[in-house]
Amino acid sequence: MIPHIATRKLSMLRSFSLFLCLFLCWLLLSGMPAPFLLSAGLGSALLVVWFARRIDIVDHEGHPIRLLWPALLSYWPWLLKEIVVSAWQVSRIVLDPKLPISPTLVRLRPSQTTDVGLVIHANSITLTPGTISVKVGREEFLVHALTREGAAGVQRGGEMDKRVSALEKWPEPVR
Repeated sequence: MIPHIATRKLSMLRSFSLFLCLFLCWLLLSGMPAPFLLSAGLGSALLVVWFARRIDIVDHEGHPIRLLWPALLSYWPWLLKEIVVSAWQVSRIVLDPKLPISPTLVRLRPSQTTDVGLVIHANSITLTPGTISVKVGREEFLVHALTREGAAGVQRGGEMDKRVSALEKWPEPVR
């Protein structure tokens, strides 16, 4: 296949995928499948995709199709479990009369190689209650943790780092 045609097909696939994601989010958030809301969601999603194509941001990082389905189907449930477990631990700490917090800053070295991978990793840390990504860079993350145990878990950080790295490498990005 001619490279220009393959690039154009990939661009159209990304645009269509972006449209589907936006429209599905609209449907989930609106909660009512009324004809007016469906047409408003359809029009809004089309308008956003049109603007995104005009300013040329529907690319391999602006809308990474490769991250959408199979890889995320294993990552999202794991992250949700981590968020629930961490929320439970933070709730126990906050409700304890002694309030056993020991705020700690830790540095960790991410193994991600792409901007998307680094962002997913940093946001996953921040989504997990009791931790927040304070400073994010290619070489190092600075993470604030509510307790020393939480900080040690982040520093050992193997599981989240490994999962995000696997997520970013499946399949290799098409450029």
